[in-house]
Amino acid sequence: MTSDRGYSDPPPPPAPQYIRLPRTFYLRPTLTVARDLPGRYLVRMLGSTRLIGRIVEVEAYLGSRDPASHTYRGMTPRNEVMFSGGGHLYVYFTYGMHFCSNVVTEGEGKGCAVLIRAVEPIEGFERMRDLRSAGRSRVRADRELCNGPGKLCQAFGIARSENGTDLCGETIWLAGNRGERPPRNLIRSTRIGISQGREHPWRFYLKDNPFVSR
Repeated sequence: MTSDRGYSDPPPPPAPQYIRLPRTFYLRPTLTVARDLPGRYLVRMLGSTRLIGRIVEVEAYLGSRDPASHTYRGMTPRNEVMFSGGGHLYVYFTYGMHFCSNVVTEGEGKGCAVLIRAVEPIEGFERMRDLRSAGRSRVRADRELCNGPGKLCQAFGIARSENGTDLCGETIWLAGNRGERPPRNLIRSTRIGISQGREHPWRFYLKDNPFVSR
């Protein structure tokens, strides 16, 4: 379109191209995957509605090497999904209140995963608000929708039935944005809210992002 002064408006920016991450992304060492997750996207299909959030905070849990990991003492009915091999979703219920979602990493039998602690909502705000507000007053501030592991599971409709979901499938997956550069503001720190293994710097988050949990 040309303005009154004869100048042409710049073309609109291209629509994001969310490219599903391949299985090989998850089969790498857990800390490598954890460093690569901030800036990627969590995508969830609920019927015809697509929910998307940019991952801004994660924590790595390294199986039998990590006393804070659910698999530190071996396989149980609760944690068996963590042994299923990279590219599956491990969902657990905690504190009798909320669910948390983890990306299983490395090969089958390793018992490693990365907890998704917080995402920045990108698409599907109204559905996220509805899911977060179920039975309570409506969540109005966008930064309160997904700034914690329990909040994001509620906002994305992730619960017990999603445990074991194949992240290379059609309902929940992780994606990159074609043409988007890796974030330069990645910070590494110790993990939050654990009693053992607190000394390990296995938390990664995007500096100054308002959607980080704390």
